[in-house]
Amino acid sequence: MSNKNITISYQEYSSIDDLNPEDRDLCKEATTAMVNSHSPYSEFRVGAAVRLESGKIVYGSNQENVAYPSGLCAERVALFTIGSTYPNDKILAMAITAQTDNFKIMHPVTSCGACLQVMAEYEKKQSHSIDVLFYCQHGSIIKTSGIESLLPFAFAETRLKK
Repeated sequence: MSNKNITISYQEYSSIDDLNPEDRDLCKEATTAMVNSHSPYSEFRVGAAVRLESGKIVYGSNQENVAYPSGLCAERVALFTIGSTYPNDKILAMAITAQTDNFKIMHPVTSCGACLQVMAEYEKKQSHSIDVLFYCQHGSIIKTSGIESLLPFAFAETRLKK
């Protein structure tokens, strides 16, 4: 047996004002994306904004369903929209934020494992890392460059048919 360690790398910003203008704008776009959230059950709105190499911004928001497993997270809504609408436009960065009227969110809300796996797939597909910003409107912002820091053991079976 051998013990191994994994080290992740990320930046933490105390305020949106500390970000560079492109990242600041993308976080604001994620807030805009929450407007179309369909979250009548959890009342927890999530918005994702994705910046493509072409300069386009693609939005995603969480879409709930009374049968909970039938809903979809904001990140996957945005990524699958890109996959079906802009399949050859490289994803450069994405920002995710959340809001609820039930309590004040004080820390960045991070993506679920399913969303991270989809992000990893898109990185693999485009052979380019994706910057991810987790934007807390009343707190800090976490930024990573690449999904490996978020999901170091992403499923990536290379022997499956292409």
